[in-house]
Amino acid sequence: MLTSEPLSGFAVGVTAARRHEELAALLERRGARVVHAPAIRLVPLQDDAELLQATEECISRPLDYVVVTTGIGFRAWLETADGWGLRDSLLDRLGRVPILARGPKARGAIRSAGITEAWSPESESCEEVLKHLLEGDLRGTRIAVQLYGEPLPEFTDALRSHGAEVIEVPVYRWSRTDDSTPLRRLVGQAVAGTVDAITFTSAPAVSATLAVAAEDGLEDALIEALRTHVVAACVGPVTAFALTERGVPTIQPERARIGALVRAIVEDLPARRARRLQVRGHALELRGHAVVLDGQLRPIAPAPMAILRALARRPGHVVSRAELCGVLPSRVVAAGSSWTNPRDGRPQADEHAVEMAVARLRRGLGRTGIVETVVKRGYRLACEPGREALA
Repeated sequence: MLTSEPLSGFAVGVTAARRHEELAALLERRGARVVHAPAIRLVPLQDDAELLQATEECISRPLDYVVVTTGIGFRAWLETADGWGLRDSLLDRLGRVPILARGPKARGAIRSAGITEAWSPESESCEEVLKHLLEGDLRGTRIAVQLYGEPLPEFTDALRSHGAEVIEVPVYRWSRTDDSTPLRRLVGQAVAGTVDAITFTSAPAVSATLAVAAEDGLEDALIEALRTHVVAACVGPVTAFALTERGVPTIQPERARIGALVRAIVEDLPARRARRLQVRGHALELRGHAVVLDGQLRPIAPAPMAILRALARRPGHVVSRAELCGVLPSRVVAAGSSWTNPRDGRPQADEHAVEMAVARLRRGLGRTGIVETVVKRGYRLACEPGREALA
């Protein structure tokens, strides 16, 4: 199978609830295998008493400013108000107030409703909107802030500390999914190293993923995986905050857009997770769950891939069977013969499991001589020692 797609051979987890089909399609179009594991769900707006109360507070008394953070959230607010019979009253109130739009999508939604924003930042950031508001005297003002899925305490608390009354408009609040099985499976795959990246499009999705991991006793293992071999791709700094606090490096697009997020993954993931070697005259590139050998994509199962990665860390050098026993996935150990490691009490694969994995690796590569057997010592990649090690 010839490949020219940049994400071919990589598995990417998608935790988004909204627009996950669009995100998955963009990733798959670039060759990725997508693992969909929704972390959160949306609370139906018609059932949201807090949104109704906030809407009535906006209508009942004059406002001094309105902050619109997202276009889709603003449209949803108006549509829901229409269902309550409050759309006209709400638009009448908003039409008399300076509206600050965080970005172009927010501006478009405001204008499509027949009103006009007073100001919008170039950076599309809430931080710049806040700075603009704080340049004035906010004592005694009433400010409505349209939220989208999550609170903005740094924003709203700063306004209150400067004397403003803040009405938080909670459009689309998030909740944990009813069935967390797919998310638990994704966490396990990340820890096991069978997924290469996880995408997050909201801070609640990050929180829900960490919570599920904690419930299964895997939170520390997940954080370590995200620090080392799994790329955390976040749509923006607010989404990434809980991860960066834990020392997890994240990739973020310059603009908080799904398309830009996918482009950032395309630029970062192959550079971070793909490695190339010349082995016995063949061009060999390791990707997440596949190799590209002389331009052909060849899927490789987890156990043989674990063997190949271990050999590729020291290209040309012999790696002992005993050392290779320790790199096989735990489920391979559980399924086959094993022994108990006295150092940590954990079961470890025996050399027969290594031999079987090497045989499967050779079949998967479809080329002879790439993985050499060194009698009574172990295995090696057939290339000159001293080449760049693979991660």
